[in-house]
Amino acid sequence: MSPDSDTNDLTLPKPLEFNLLLWRRRSIRDFLARYMVGVGGIAVIGSIILIFVFLFAVVFPLFKGAQMHPITSYSLSQREAGDTLMYSTEEQAEISMRLDSNGVVHFFFVDTGTTVQKVDLLAGFNARVSSWAHVNADQNIIGLGLDTGQILIFRHSYVLKYGDNRRTIVPRITYPYGEEPLDLEIGNRGVINFAAGDNEEGLTIFAHTEDGSNLIDFKKNSSFMDEDEMELELASRVELPYIRTPIRALLSPERQWLYLLSQDGVIAIYDIRSRDRPAHVEDVSPLEEGRTPASFEFLVGGISVLFGDDRGNIYQLFPVRDEAGMQHLTKIRQFNSGSSKISGITSEQLRKGFLVTDEAGNVSIFHTTASRHLLTEGITDRPLLHLSIAPRSNKILAEDNTGALHVWKLDSEHPEASFSSIWGKVWYESYPEPDFVWQSSSASSDFEPKFSLTPLTFGTFKAAFYAMLLAMPLAICGAIFTAYFMAPQMRGVVKPTIEIMEALPTVILGFLAGLWLAPYVEAHLPGIFICLLAIPGGMFLASLIWWHVPESVKMLIPDGWQAALLVPVVLICGWLALAMSPWMENTLFDGNMRIWITNTLGIGYDQRNSIIIGIAMGFAVIPTIFSIAEDAVFSVPRHLTAGSLALGATPWQSLVRVVLPSASPGIFSATMIGLGRAVGETMIVLMATGNTPVMDFSIFEGMRTLSANVAVELPESEVDSTHFRILFLAALVLFIFTFFFNTIAEIVRQRLREKYSTL
Repeated sequence: MSPDSDTNDLTLPKPLEFNLLLWRRRSIRDFLARYMVGVGGIAVIGSIILIFVFLFAVVFPLFKGAQMHPITSYSLSQREAGDTLMYSTEEQAEISMRLDSNGVVHFFFVDTGTTVQKVDLLAGFNARVSSWAHVNADQNIIGLGLDTGQILIFRHSYVLKYGDNRRTIVPRITYPYGEEPLDLEIGNRGVINFAAGDNEEGLTIFAHTEDGSNLIDFKKNSSFMDEDEMELELASRVELPYIRTPIRALLSPERQWLYLLSQDGVIAIYDIRSRDRPAHVEDVSPLEEGRTPASFEFLVGGISVLFGDDRGNIYQLFPVRDEAGMQHLTKIRQFNSGSSKISGITSEQLRKGFLVTDEAGNVSIFHTTASRHLLTEGITDRPLLHLSIAPRSNKILAEDNTGALHVWKLDSEHPEASFSSIWGKVWYESYPEPDFVWQSSSASSDFEPKFSLTPLTFGTFKAAFYAMLLAMPLAICGAIFTAYFMAPQMRGVVKPTIEIMEALPTVILGFLAGLWLAPYVEAHLPGIFICLLAIPGGMFLASLIWWHVPESVKMLIPDGWQAALLVPVVLICGWLALAMSPWMENTLFDGNMRIWITNTLGIGYDQRNSIIIGIAMGFAVIPTIFSIAEDAVFSVPRHLTAGSLALGATPWQSLVRVVLPSASPGIFSATMIGLGRAVGETMIVLMATGNTPVMDFSIFEGMRTLSANVAVELPESEVDSTHFRILFLAALVLFIFTFFFNTIAEIVRQRLREKYSTL
């Protein structure tokens, strides 16, 4: 080929063509990598936002107020038979019961008013109704006081029947103590006012007549003919002296306390636990001057009483035990429904809420534990006299002074939740003072839920504090020594060994901590505390000895391997301390340090306590902090330390003034990531803390954390219930904590990096 042909050939040389192809492939890879990283980052941010949105969506209904919607209004055709005494609605809110002043029970459909059944309770008896009261509200047992000095006790219940692809609710009336009226043996004097307390042991009745008041106690015996029917045997009857004529009487379901409300608003409290010798305890007047009583009812459970006045105020009172052990009826909370006179108070059947009707035609809804005024709704412009709420609190039935019935749908799903009940101190029933309490469930249907997240949040930070108290100094100091002083060969063994600890499942750590470590620490408690002194003291003594060792001997140990000499020192000191534990316990603590701590210092001791959490969770957090901090220290450019040493600084001066400032962003990030790990840890705190939601900073007491609480209770909670949503609120709080700490950590890390970037 001629030289001219070479100059006209446009084909690139092979090496250049290969380089061009390689450049194109690299450009494509860089392009894909750049956008994949961007998409991945956006996906991470989007996932975090979606998690927050999901948690917020589940939590948001907690703080919605109640709503009411009208369904229908009508008048009952049977109302002319007698004045209304009370209404009651069955669980499905389809059938309601009306009891009139002639002793006739009317069952009718709630939405239409159509009669289902009518029962004349006094048919065949020459008696008239003079009063009525709940005998057992939970079992729908009602008593009618008669003008013959007797009481007729009946129960209304509802049976579900299925047939022809239909569900039918059949109401029925039964008599748990017999169809005959109960003779109180007080003569033919009309029972003007009475109250009853009924439990498994017996029945107690307070009966007030024109001549006085009597407290009658009956013993229960199973009926020979019918297992569902109980026979009553008169146990005692005493005449009860009273100071003021009662206009309303309440007797607690457990037959312990009798409350008599007088016309001037004074509540006389009697202790009737000794039936034959009832004692007048005190008189309480919660009313302000110039106001008169309007309504007096029990809250569900029969512990709290609700007292309404003529200005729309409602007071919650319940017995509180003082330091001497005496109980006093104490005003706990006050609510206000408006300026109109209260005409009635109706308690919810399954929650610590109540409804108030007034003479302006309004219905107000409150919840005691949450201290919430949920709603005030005007139903009519006429005074409301009677109200009934379905057991599921989803429908109400109200009667005005013209006899018209108003049926409304009620939407009040989560009245128990409020900022004060979740984060503040709450005065719960039977508690001596307000407190932070988490107790989400109970075997009792009238249980007062306690949803305070404060002890759980406290437990979360307490567990993280004790874990970081152990992990931070060990991990950071270990990372500094490993990266700066340790020989490369030894570092190549130590660093991977510590980092592989992070692969240990936390459930295994929690299992070992709960079943092995906790009993071992309890059995060797003095030795554990001796270790805190013996190991540092032994290391200091070993260092002092090493300082006086001849140089010829020191030269035998390669530079950077001196720390290996401390391993046997630590092991020997720890073994000696634990070996001395039984002797120390017998000599100083009478053979049992745990009992000595409890009896002498007055400090409780739980086997699974903060010491166990500090050791177990600190062991889990150490690898995270160590790995990141060690990389940060090791990444400090060597020319910085070389320059410092060349200028005459000692290795420790170079470490403190050059290395640590340069590595401080990484060390701080390691600490915050370790803290985030400790705050969010679940399995270790679940298995090794005892899960007691108490607020005590003692190292001998356990705790319950937010994460452990969610893990324990979420599988058992009812979906969309208040308990369910508050558990999601706990998860949201934990999410916010983690996000907050990480954000603060990133801001501080960036500022530290900018500050020391010029080194």
